[in-house]
Amino acid sequence: MNRCTRCILPETFPGIRFNKEGVCNYCLEFRGIDHLEDRMSEYRRKFADLVDKHRGLGDYDALMSYSGGKDSTYTSIILKNEYKLNILAITFDNGFVPEQTFRNIRTVVENLGIDHIFVKPRFDVLKTIFSECAKANPFPPITIERASAICTSCMGMIKYHALRLAIEKRIPFVTYGWSPGQAPITSSIMKNNPQMTRMMQKSVYDPLHRIAGDAINPYFLDEEQFNSPELFPYTINPLAFLGYDEEKIYETIRGYGWEAPRDTDANSTNCLLNSYANIVHKDQFHFHPYSLELANLVREGCLDRKSALERIEEIEDPETIALVQRKLGIE
Repeated sequence: MNRCTRCILPETFPGIRFNKEGVCNYCLEFRGIDHLEDRMSEYRRKFADLVDKHRGLGDYDALMSYSGGKDSTYTSIILKNEYKLNILAITFDNGFVPEQTFRNIRTVVENLGIDHIFVKPRFDVLKTIFSECAKANPFPPITIERASAICTSCMGMIKYHALRLAIEKRIPFVTYGWSPGQAPITSSIMKNNPQMTRMMQKSVYDPLHRIAGDAINPYFLDEEQFNSPELFPYTINPLAFLGYDEEKIYETIRGYGWEAPRDTDANSTNCLLNSYANIVHKDQFHFHPYSLELANLVREGCLDRKSALERIEEIEDPETIALVQRKLGIE
């Protein structure tokens, strides 16, 4: 398979083109590290101003979508210690959270001194959704560029449930631990509004509702939230403008008692389902669902190309795949 000679995007990635030197159009359109650092400085100032404006106005300053993985753990630490935010962390239990991740969550939130809640949807509903997403992608075609259909369904429920909770509790920021490869600088600070949110939610809600019916309703916004536009929070992806150094991240989070799970794949530190979702995506679309994220990290100097290739070429653990298939009732 041909890949970009500068990043790792393969010839099977949607819309990709290569020049005579084998460099892809995504790399050719990248404006360079200096431009990126200027934008990061701009967004750091913007976030600092927002924090000064909103900190301390309510019971919580930020609702942290906390998976228990390395990036969301590090983000929580930075927001609490450097920005002095009062955080409510929320974890979405999809039925495939490793035991070590549960231990990490309990340890970190206690050592960090933040409030935390678990949200666990009915597993029969999740099982139906994940099983159907393994058969075919029910979402708009563009979604396959950034994640598998299984992960898109899970992340969609997390995202809109978090937004709903923030509106209900009048929390000004919803924060995520997305890497710069997942959330580019241009989307790192976004003020939510009802019109755009309604349209974006529909693209996730409608396919999932066709699969699982009204059982998904508690995890999405309803008219009560849409009728309160003044309460819509900002969505913040801090790692896009704070810098991304995995060595520093691991060093920091270990200081709060975080330990890496031994049963997840190379691209996850918090979910067993991820391995199976990767296999399904590669079978259906012939490229790894983490290709774009890792290519972006390589392009921005956060990860070397060799390490990125190793991550997407790693063979998923057969025992983990078998465990997921048994739990989902898939042969």
